[in-house]
Amino acid sequence: MNLSTNSQLKSSTNCNLCPKFEKTFSILGKKWNGLIIETLLNGPQRFKNISNSIDKCSDRVLVERLKELEKDDIVARKTFKDSSLIQYELTNRGKDLEPIMDEVHNWADKWFNL
Repeated sequence: MNLSTNSQLKSSTNCNLCPKFEKTFSILGKKWNGLIIETLLNGPQRFKNISNSIDKCSDRVLVERLKELEKDDIVARKTFKDSSLIQYELTNRGKDLEPIMDEVHNWADKWFNL
């Protein structure tokens, strides 16, 4: 198949992705989000615990990602009355990602030898 034929095939087929699929990958594909979600699948965590789990992510970026995940209703920020304690936890929407994260682990175990 030559380049011209290949271009014609691409233009004649509808390759639009589902907007919901695109939205999902815009969240999961953003650097550090998968690791944040994976960390929070172990239960509610304080910021420092999350930061220690993802040591290559700067605190500034981690704060930014947590805010974005909170906005997308994947993570909830919980404060405690009369305390400076703040915890982050997955919402029901975030917890529903667990089987997907398990499958990513399975795929990685199959294809990567690190």
